[in-house]
Amino acid sequence: MKIHSCLSVREYRIIKESIFVEINQIIDCLNRVRSVSPLVHNITNVVVTNFTANGLLALGASPVMAYAKEEVADMAAIAGALVLNIGTLNETEVEAMIIAGKSANEHGVSVILDPVGAGATRYRTDTARKILNEVKVSVLRGNAAEIANVVGEHWEIKGVDAGEGTGNVVELAQKAAQQLSCIAVVTGKTDVITDGTTTYLVDNGDALLTRVTGTGCLLTSVIGAFVAVEQDKLQAATAALVYYGVSAQVAADKKGHEGPGSFQIEFINQLSKVSSDDLLRLASVSKAD
Repeated sequence: MKIHSCLSVREYRIIKESIFVEINQIIDCLNRVRSVSPLVHNITNVVVTNFTANGLLALGASPVMAYAKEEVADMAAIAGALVLNIGTLNETEVEAMIIAGKSANEHGVSVILDPVGAGATRYRTDTARKILNEVKVSVLRGNAAEIANVVGEHWEIKGVDAGEGTGNVVELAQKAAQQLSCIAVVTGKTDVITDGTTTYLVDNGDALLTRVTGTGCLLTSVIGAFVAVEQDKLQAATAALVYYGVSAQVAADKKGHEGPGSFQIEFINQLSKVSSDDLLRLASVSKAD
């Protein structure tokens, strides 16, 4: 956060203390994930299943991948969080997602939705909206194009990846949160996390994350782990973004020069190893005006 030179010493200290308190809350949230090891039920895509499971294990959470419609209601009912990811769609999985989502709602389990590729095809967009219509989602996480297409805003997308475009990402996130009554997380060069009123900006991470498939999907599941242990979902999602970004920065510093393969392995290592000191040293989080 940039501090204007005309601030008084007292005002500067107040701002610094506020940032310090927020980072301490992030550290506390991470420590609770590692101590509680929440069960995160993932109905995710075939491209990222292994990477997601390993990332959650490195964090200290307990991943389960259950897809059969005959068991998803029971699994969602006992989970700490349910993550729905539409990356590789078929009608059977969509049915299972809605069954699991309704069970999670009935049992007070938070649901996190990743609308992968929404806007790329009508089927993906319609599926994301169908889930949102039938399931109460606590957190919606995607890039700007995905979130925009879910809430009916025009934003170009090619395939399942999209650039940030030229729109106002903060306003987009706030609109999505207000329209859907959930926490909206729009990830990009600067990540935006909002409940529609209070908005956090996170500037952690590394460009190598875009060179490894599944890092966005894993992030969504990591948010699920944090939400599972923290009732304040805005705080939980923000903590997850900072932790994830700092882990990527440390991994890139250690192995980034060797390329994305070495980075990917070291990133999994850092999800397990990143410390309170790392977060205090590297966390870059602020409130939007």
